[in-house]
Amino acid sequence: MPVVIVEWWEGRTVGQKKEVIEGITEVLTRVGIPPEATHVIIKDNPKTNWGTGGKQCAENSLSKD
Repeated sequence: MPVVIVEWWEGRTVGQKKEVIEGITEVLTRVGIPPEATHVIIKDNPKTNWGTGGKQCAENSLSKD
């Protein structure tokens, strides 16, 4: 039973999340894992909770979605 955890910045739509879940499940199905055995967890993180290069991503102009 694989568990795939996707962590990214908040802001994706329900439809985008659905597409990611379906895509990950499809890839694992191709290597023999039944779809019902695959679990995908999406964690939406605000940019204020993420830092890169010593700066909070909410402030960092280099941080793009």
